Amino acid sequence: MRRVLIATSNPGKLRDFAAAASTHGIEIVPAPGLDELPEVVEDGATFEANARKKAEHYSRHIPGEMVLADDSGLAVDALGGAPGVRSARYAAEHGQSNSSDLANNSRMLREMEKVDDSRRGARFACVIAAARDGHTLATFHGEAQGQLLRAPRGRGGFGYDPLFYFPSLGKTFAELTPEEKAMVSHRGAAFGKFLAWYDSGSRQERAT
Repeated sequence: MRRVLIATSNPGKLRDFAAAASTHGIEIVPAPGLDELPEVVEDGATFEANARKKAEHYSRHIPGEMVLADDSGLAVDALGGAPGVRSARYAAEHGQSNSSDLANNSRMLREMEKVDDSRRGARFACVIAAARDGHTLATFHGEAQGQLLRAPRGRGGFGYDPLFYFPSLGKTFAELTPEEKAMVSHRGAAFGKFLAWYDSGSRQERAT
């Protein structure tokens, strides 16, 4: 079985990647030694900037290996695209430290409390960067369109999944099985593009 190194220790992300990779004969493996390396400050203005920064940083510490990193988040129409790149730290007023899923979802519910149902559109976005020896090889984008509920539903997933309703399935992301989520999620879409690129042999090339 082929393996792909992912620069994350987030169990939710690892589950998402594993589900997306399972039908392609690929094993998802957390990049070794992450806990021993300084964390990357995710101060980029876009998901792509943060994904590239993380992938390049961690790949420098694993010579010769291709390393993937992603940055993802929620963009809410009624909030002008917020929380965007601050999705993981939405409830934190200052600094770069992530806030808990519960705190982030609670703030989102407060912000959206008076927003009419017709204006509760939102999208999840994900960018995956593949890097080797500190150089980005390629990036892959994925999105999922949905709506924000007024109360959480479901026990699965992580982040804003319990609030993110996917109309075509009639479920929130937290109500989907890992296999269902891999088919329709932003992370699954981005990872599918990576797999097509990976299988094409382009992974051997180094971006300039």
